[in-house]
Amino acid sequence: KLSRSKKMSNNTINNYYSFAKKNGAIGGKLVGAGGGGFLLFYTETPTELRKALFKTTLKEVRFKFDFEGVKQIL
Repeated sequence: KLSRSKKMSNNTINNYYSFAKKNGAIGGKLVGAGGGGFLLFYTETPTELRKALFKTTLKEVRFKFDFEGVKQIL
């Protein structure tokens, strides 16, 4: 995203990303739009990363992937 525009991130986001990488994140992605969003991290040591990120002002939002595909809700 940064290659498209320097406005895609800021120092706060970059600092959180660097912190996560130093504490077990293999990679991450900024997701969301319009002044709000999430940092999504990938790690093979989720407990260690959670413990480290708990010390920051970030909030964890747990989720699960849905492998069933598109559903129609009536």
